[in-house]
This record gives sequence, structure tokens and C-alpha cells, in this order.
Amino acid sequence: MDAPTSKDLVIRAWRAFATQDPARIAEVFTPDAEWLAPPHNATARTLDGTHHLVGRDRIVRFLATEFPTVFVADRSVEFTAITAEGTTVVVEERMRATLMNGNHYDNDYCFIFELRDGLIHRVREYMDTRRAEEMFTAATLDTTGQI
Repeated sequence: MDAPTSKDLVIRAWRAFATQDPARIAEVFTPDAEWLAPPHNATARTLDGTHHLVGRDRIVRFLATEFPTVFVADRSVEFTAITAEGTTVVVEERMRATLMNGNHYDNDYCFIFELRDGLIHRVREYMDTRRAEEMFTAATLDTTGQI
């Protein structure tokens, strides 16, 4: 059997993320992995304020425990493109979910994964931060369209 490609490894990682199983998620990261998102993004502010996660354990805690407290239901990810060159994989995706405030979340993302020894060593995350902020802070409408 052929060794998995960089693209295969990242797709496997996304499947692990979806399980919210800490052990499965931990298997795809190097111990010294980093996850960098835009400073002051709405998700980071809602949690502990950090946009730069350092270390496998910290990333696992975010993906398995913290993320589901913000994006509470109806989570879906639609890949729009995956491009791999050597140990770098770029994933473009659209994520939808229900937020903890009841609002609908719908945003486009770009992730750049850097692999080392077949594991994720660094993730750089980009999204429309203004759009996310609007969804996080907008008043929730009831079923009649009233605030």
C-alpha cells in the first residue's frame, strides 16, 4: 500500500476533528504544533482570547472541548478546494453552524497546513473576521422575526 499523501493526511485530520475525540485529534499533530488564527477573531474572544494555540494538548482542547461550546449545533464543513504541494496543504472551505447565541453561522475559510513527519506541525487559519463578528454579535431573532 502506498504511503498517504499530504492531502490524504489533512483529509484524515479533518475527519478526526469532526469526531471531537481527543485521542484521535491528538494523533494528527506534532507535540509542538501551532494553530494561528487572525488576532481578536470572534471565536477566540468568546473563549479565552487567544488566537495562537501552541502545543498539541492546547489545540486538542480547543477542537474537542471549546469549539463545540461556541458552534453548538448543525455543524457542517464543505470543502471547496484542496491543494497540496510537498508538505504544505491549502484547504478552502465553507463552515456552517448554529452559534451558542442561537444565530446561524456561515463563513468561508482558508487553512494552510504545514506537515512534518506525516503530522500537522502548523496551521494558519484565515476567515472573514468582520462577517464572523456580525454573526456573533447580531441580536437573535425569534421565529416571528422579532428581536
